[in-house]
Order: sequence, then structure tokens, then C-alpha cells
Amino acid sequence: MSDETGSASTGKEASGRDAPHGDARRDGNDARDDGGKRGNDKNKDNGDDDGQQKKPGKKPLIILGAVVILIGIVGFVWWFATRNEVTTDDAYTDGNAITMAPKVSGYVVTLAVDDNLFVHKGDLLLVIDKRDYQAQVDQAKAQLGLAKAQLNAAQVQLDIARVQYPAQYRQAKAQTSSAEANLREAQAAWQRQHSVDPRATTQQNVDTADAQRQSAGASVEQARAQQRTASLVPQQLREAEASVDERRQQVHQAEAQLEQAQLNLSYCEVRAPSDGWITRRNVQLGSFLTAGVSLFSIVTPQVWITANFKESQLERMRPGDKVKVEVDAYPKLDLRGHVDSVQLGSGSRFSAFPTENATGNFVKIVQRVPVKIIIDEGLPRDHPLGLGLSVTPKVYLK
Repeated sequence: MSDETGSASTGKEASGRDAPHGDARRDGNDARDDGGKRGNDKNKDNGDDDGQQKKPGKKPLIILGAVVILIGIVGFVWWFATRNEVTTDDAYTDGNAITMAPKVSGYVVTLAVDDNLFVHKGDLLLVIDKRDYQAQVDQAKAQLGLAKAQLNAAQVQLDIARVQYPAQYRQAKAQTSSAEANLREAQAAWQRQHSVDPRATTQQNVDTADAQRQSAGASVEQARAQQRTASLVPQQLREAEASVDERRQQVHQAEAQLEQAQLNLSYCEVRAPSDGWITRRNVQLGSFLTAGVSLFSIVTPQVWITANFKESQLERMRPGDKVKVEVDAYPKLDLRGHVDSVQLGSGSRFSAFPTENATGNFVKIVQRVPVKIIIDEGLPRDHPLGLGLSVTPKVYLK
């Protein structure tokens, strides 16, 4: 009993001594538990807030989807509307620019043009000093007169030859006949002198007969030679006719020289070959002009478009396709036209130094091909379109 009572007392005392420390530990644990609960509650609250901020709502997705669909619809409509259209910004206005250059040299005595002046076909533009060329015309006329006079003389000689040469041939034949008769007579006399008795004649008579026989033989040879010469009547007539032809050709030559001199004289007046505007004038009154040197250019009223399309744009393009043209210099100008032709070769092929693809490394480059576009309507009447203006043609493919 006493032991149990002591043990119980001792246990109570021990419990009494340990009670304050145990309560303190419990209080600390309770505090930690409360703090942990509050911390967990705060973390849960913060987690809920972050989750609500990061999670996307349905409204932005709907807007984004609508924008994507709208872009797709617009792209499809644009493609559908432009699938039969090709365009390029590598295009410009083009036309005829006639380069004017004199054909003769000389000083300018009259200048009737100015910069950007419109002229009509046949208008006098300038005059070169004519005096030297007028002198050449007068000299050519004199040469022509002399050639005609020589031609007339040759024709007269031909007429004479047609009568003279046959007559000379007949005369030569007659002389030959006469010489042959004299030869026969001389031979007969020579034979008589040598056949008679020497006492019946004299040595003088014999010598005379010999001399006459030799002289008659020589006369026959001479007459026959003259006859052979006179027998060339056709050749002599052809010679006279050739002389006439030569003189006639000289007349033609003189006429050509006169015509050239008259042309040079006419070249002193430079006239407009077509309607157009004077551009790039490089001449002044009193300037000395050299034949072939450019004076100015005349831009004709006809204007077309040269568009350099990519080769990949030419598959469906054909002559006759309608074209709408926008001019950068005149945004409000509405030009309409059609495709006239497509050049048979790229621009690089006809350049001054075409590329040589057979050497070195090859890099494929999309080539451009010039396309000529004729303007049908829309050209302004109050002011012309200059050459080389940037344009944007739009071709409507069939």
C-alpha cells in the first residue's frame, strides 16, 4: 500500500512538475497547426487567383477564330477575283523617236524650231548654206551638156561609118582588080621581051618589062592588103556603135552626177518627216553641221506600252487580251488597251552583252519578256504622254 501510494504521489508530483512544459509544447503545436492551416488557406486562395488569371476565356478564342475565318474569306475572294489577272510594275510608255541628222555639211543659216515645239509633216526645220551645193549643180549641168555633145558627135560618126566603110571595101576591091589587070599586062610584056630574038629588042626594053612586072606584082599585094583591111566592115561598124554606147553611158553618168548634186542641194533644207514634238535639240543658228551628226529628235504622237512580264506570267497571255493601265505621273488617268504582241525572246537575249549560261556556275533567274500593249482609249488630248513614264498594266486573261 505504502509503495503504491508513494509511487502514485511520486507520479503526480512528476506530472505536476512536467505540466507547465507540456502545456507549453501543446500550445506551440496548436499555434503551428493554426499557422499551417492559415498558410494553406492563403496558398489555396492565391492558387485560385492565379488559376483564374492564366486560364483563357472563351471570348478571345471566338474573336481569334472569327478573325482567321475572315482573313481566309478575304484571301479566297481576292484570289478568285484576281486569278485571271497579271500585272507588273516593270513597264513604261514607249513610242517612235525619230533622230534627225543632216545628210550634208555646212553652216545653219535658218533655224525654225525650238525645244518641245510641235511640228507637222513637211514643215521646214532648218536650212544649211546652199551656195557650195548650187555650184556643184551648175558644174554637173555643164558636164552633162558636154557628154551630150560628145554623144551627138559619136552618133554622126556612126552614120558616116555605115556609108564610108562599105564604100572603102568596094573601092579596095576595085583597086585590087585594077592591080591584077596591070600585073597581067606587065607579065605579057615581060614574056614578049624574053621570048623574041635578042637582036630584035634592046636590053633597056627587057629591063623595063622586068621592072613593070615587079611593080605590078607589088601593087597587087598592096591592093589585096587594103581589101582585106576594108573587108572588116562589120567590126568597124561595131567599133563605131561601141563609141556611141560609151558616150551614151557618159551622158548617164553626168545625169547621175547632176541628180546627186541636186539631191545635195535639196538636203540643205531639213524638213519634218512626221508629226511630232522636237526634243533633245542640239543645234543653234550659225552652227557648222557635219553629215550624220544628230541634231534633235521628233517624238511622234503614237504611244504604246512596253511591259516586261515575268516568263511565268506568259502561259495564258495572248494577243488581244484586254489591259488596264495606270500611269504613275497621272494617277487619275484611266487608259484601256490590248496586248498587241509578245517579243520572241527575253530582254537579256537581245541585250548588247547577252548572258553566257554555258560557262561557270549556273543560277536560274526568272527572265522577263517585253510585251507590247496598244492603247485604245483614254489618251489625254490636252497633253501628250512622254516616253519612258512608269506605268502599271493589268492584263485580263481569257
